[in-house]
Amino acid sequence: MAGLRGMMGRKVGMTRVFAPDGQSIAVTVLEVGPCTVLQKKTVEREGYNALQLGFKPKRLSRLNLPEQGHVKKAGLDHGFYYIREVKVDNPDDYELGQELTLKDLDIKQLIDVTGISKGRGFAGTIKRWGFHRGKMAHGSKHHRTMGSTGQSAFPSKVIKGKRMPGRMGGETVTVRNLMVVDIRPEENLLLVKGAVPGAVNQMVCIRCK
Repeated sequence: MAGLRGMMGRKVGMTRVFAPDGQSIAVTVLEVGPCTVLQKKTVEREGYNALQLGFKPKRLSRLNLPEQGHVKKAGLDHGFYYIREVKVDNPDDYELGQELTLKDLDIKQLIDVTGISKGRGFAGTIKRWGFHRGKMAHGSKHHRTMGSTGQSAFPSKVIKGKRMPGRMGGETVTVRNLMVVDIRPEENLLLVKGAVPGAVNQMVCIRCK
């Protein structure tokens, strides 16, 4: 099953490991899988090859009737909190209801990880965009304000995309080319170098190169 190039998991936290030369490496620990195959999508029917996977079991009573029918087609007696699609070379290599683990993932040296960043609430331009503050002198009235936002005569409007105060975080973020430091299939753990977006226990998607 070398064609599986993606899977869901959760962020466990951060720690460090030591390289053979004694160097300390900051790593993020990801629990990848197990994921269950809910649906197979093929070029003939949907126009592309993919698997619909479910992650983190959910009681059947918590699902509506269409969702219950969908999981029962796969021969399951429970649903899932997270459902995503991943591309595969040949969907016929997999069976409905099959449980996939880290051992089935075709992991190379570099992977991409997608998660939802931590929500920071409503933030000003200094925190949100890194603007410089004004002078903190007694006579200054420009401490943390953003300054001018547009022109007076032409075009007499705020240009679209202007960096302004607003809701910060809570967005889908993909970190590319994270180096895989260690793989522990017996524990479903994957250690990657550096930080991964999201809080602890946040769902993440892993995509192999």
